[in-house]
Amino acid sequence: MYHHCINTIGDLKMLKNFVKHGNSWALVVDRPILDLLKIDPECPVELTTDGTSIRITAAEDGSQKEKLRKASRKVNARHKKAFQKLAE
Repeated sequence: MYHHCINTIGDLKMLKNFVKHGNSWALVVDRPILDLLKIDPECPVELTTDGTSIRITAAEDGSQKEKLRKASRKVNARHKKAFQKLAE
């Protein structure tokens, strides 16, 4: 359950409490937030931290990364000379 929302320039901040879940603690993400992020409860997420905060993002699909790599290689090969001139 959240206590209140703070809406700053472009950011929505919610104060939440952890809830006991077996031997662990869980952070419950409300449906409107999941909808806003276009993820569902079965979507794998990636947690990252800088030591003071936690960032939760939808895990990237490996096939999408591979498509991007292939497209990047194709563009780089096709326009190699142009990219070299731009780098000079």
